[in-house]
Amino acid sequence: MNSNLIIREAKISDAKRLVEIYAHYVKNTAVSFEYKVPTVEEFEERIHHITEKYPYIVCLKNDKIVGYAYASAYSSREAYDWTATSSIYVDKEFHRQGVGSLLYKELEERLRKQGIVNLLAGVAYIETEDKYLTKDSFYFHTKMGYEKVAHLKGVGKKFDNWYDLLWLQKKL
Repeated sequence: MNSNLIIREAKISDAKRLVEIYAHYVKNTAVSFEYKVPTVEEFEERIHHITEKYPYIVCLKNDKIVGYAYASAYSSREAYDWTATSSIYVDKEFHRQGVGSLLYKELEERLRKQGIVNLLAGVAYIETEDKYLTKDSFYFHTKMGYEKVAHLKGVGKKFDNWYDLLWLQKKL
């Protein structure tokens, strides 16, 4: 593990840097199905809302945020209180350096302590990779112990292409 990486809770003041990381995924990839990069203010609200109930963490390398992960509710219905969804975004310059694995391990530990039993991840997917989407997210999640539990075909359209959505699940 990279000893230069530090995990801490996200702060509202991190929003500008998180938007910078996320903007790449919105503008250049089908990893996110959002079309428009959120404003810093929108991200501040997202951080505030999520941290009311779930962990939202960042990874720093040399005091610079290089990735972030958070959990959110799968459903507002009470029967799903033990199930959450996970999201992770790593600065494109820091892929394959242990950032994602470290973030997910910490996120999962925090969720276990919170009583979460099931963790779900929605992953954009395409059978034949294109310039907007690779299978990297799918491979990362399976490496982290997730298994595919649903495959929704052609449910997201971005860059005039249709993309699938996989639901992956991990029992904590």
